Amino acid sequence: MIPDKKKTINEGTIAPWNSPAYSGLLEELQSTASKYHLPLDTPFNKLTKDQINVIMEGTKDFWGIKEFFEKLEKKKYKMHVRVFLSKYRAYTVCTECNGSRLNPSAHCVKVYQHTISDICRMTIDEAYDLFLGLKLTRFETDVARLILLEIKKRLGYMVKVGLGYLTLNRMTRTLSGGEAQRVNLTTSLGASLVNTLYILDEPSIGLHARDTKRLIKILKELRDIGNTVLVVEHDREIIQSCDSLIDLGPGAGDNGGVIVYMGRTTDIPDNNRSLTVQYLGGKKKIAPPFLRRERSFENITIKGASENNLKSIDIRFPLKTFTCVTGVSGSGKSTLIQDTLYGAIKRKIGAYHGFVGKHKKITIHGHIDNVILVDQSPIGRTPRSNPVTYVKVFDSIRKIFASTREAELYDLTPGSFSFNVKGGRCDHCEGCGYIKVDMQFLADIYVTCDQCQGKRFRKDILQIYYKQKNICEVLDMTVSDAMEFFTPRFPHSVSTRKQTSLTRSLSEIKKGLQYLDDTGLGYLKLGQAATTLSGGEAQRLKLAMHMARGKGEEMLFIFDEPTTGLHFDDIRKLLDCFQKLISNGHSIIVIEHNLDVIKCADYIIDLGPEGGDKGGYVVGCGTPGDIAKLKNSYTGKYLKKYLSS
Repeated sequence: MIPDKKKTINEGTIAPWNSPAYSGLLEELQSTASKYHLPLDTPFNKLTKDQINVIMEGTKDFWGIKEFFEKLEKKKYKMHVRVFLSKYRAYTVCTECNGSRLNPSAHCVKVYQHTISDICRMTIDEAYDLFLGLKLTRFETDVARLILLEIKKRLGYMVKVGLGYLTLNRMTRTLSGGEAQRVNLTTSLGASLVNTLYILDEPSIGLHARDTKRLIKILKELRDIGNTVLVVEHDREIIQSCDSLIDLGPGAGDNGGVIVYMGRTTDIPDNNRSLTVQYLGGKKKIAPPFLRRERSFENITIKGASENNLKSIDIRFPLKTFTCVTGVSGSGKSTLIQDTLYGAIKRKIGAYHGFVGKHKKITIHGHIDNVILVDQSPIGRTPRSNPVTYVKVFDSIRKIFASTREAELYDLTPGSFSFNVKGGRCDHCEGCGYIKVDMQFLADIYVTCDQCQGKRFRKDILQIYYKQKNICEVLDMTVSDAMEFFTPRFPHSVSTRKQTSLTRSLSEIKKGLQYLDDTGLGYLKLGQAATTLSGGEAQRLKLAMHMARGKGEEMLFIFDEPTTGLHFDDIRKLLDCFQKLISNGHSIIVIEHNLDVIKCADYIIDLGPEGGDKGGYVVGCGTPGDIAKLKNSYTGKYLKKYLSS
């Protein structure tokens, strides 16, 4: 409601009353402000609590902001009112229970002078220490013995997996992927099962190198009590700590699916063709750049960042460089970059109604046209969205098919080869390839379309061929195969007069596919539904799209753990892509734990030293070499080994 607290009432600090529909309420406030000693030309953040309270609650002479929204709530049956309210609605703490979610009677019961709400507000570390030091009478000990055993065991495991900084009442929807996975792991560990097969998919996601050591120790404890632990992983430390390695490859997609090596990591023969083995053995390396970019005078400065656990820190982010933000889990990296930096820049360069973390000031010294957060959120909500539509290559592919002699004979246009519009797609499944069956009280099921047999196009469209392949067969090709397929060798069915335009289309196709291949996505099929892509694949697809745009606007790209699910060789390709973006005039900031990425950065901002309340400080800034020299930096401690190898 008050997006800019530096503005005065006369300057329109009350956002809902700036529209013509509600400007009359602002005029009422202005006309009677002197009666209630409300200064109209004083910034909102300089007003007293009593003055703010008058504005919020209102008087008999003018509506307060609260009353204004209460009146609107009664008109929610109107569409425009619901749209208006959605701009300002947010979660607020319940005034009855003060956020505890319990009634007063539940707070009458105390353990060690603490109510259950007091304990839930503690961090896991604090709660663990409390229950370890709990002194009870003999009777109380007999009553609570089994309960305390379970509490200590489960809290102890969460401390071991590096979650001690989380509060017990933390909402699970606010946890990162790595944190949620470790909470699930703790649930299994707390059950103390034996003779059980544990399958973990990338448990190191979101883990600092320090916490990875803890995770390895826990996995070995699971093994030692009689369990079998199977881990799908790319982390170097975890791979080297395993008892047996099963490596699939040698490539991805159609080039994979073969067991390249199976056995102990200490018994790998020198002539093995496994890419994983070559990186583990040092035959292949992700080498740091020979020369790092000097910090330019262009930068973005944030002063007084204090959201969540940030300790009112001042930070300078250099532009036109590759910057890594590091630190242990919970040190404040996402709060600083996603909540504060991203939101503050978006608000500064244009209209932005999203959340912005607390800070005093942000200054941009230099020029950026926009800031883009490249996260792992899905890129498409329908199966009709796929890699080639996302990088704008499908338009050129459809032009190629529409230019064949058979297509011209039947008056087919590029739109006839699209499954997004009527004309050439299967009308029964609307180009999806399957039909969704509503099972009412059960989960929906999907069955292959019986009209097109999952091919998504009409039969007459599938009779149009380019180089002996129809549109469906082309979409079923991998990116790597398609790069070879779309070479400028024209079959007889293509008229000579169109070869110039086709050459342009083929060039655009190869360029777009090349960016997909550069980001390690050469194994994807052109028509693979975007809904089936993993978070890491979606993130790299977004990167490929921005690379395809080439030079033009100067962007600031923010990546959150882009190495999730990536092999060593894919990380090398990703770093090459980062360098191309910077060469095109862009700037990159990456939140990352992977030491192969961190050692290649031009500039590092290390937060910490711990997570939670003990974090939120700037431990150090500088080159990887500078950070490696810091005694109180966990990142520097583990980075030192990577820089010397």
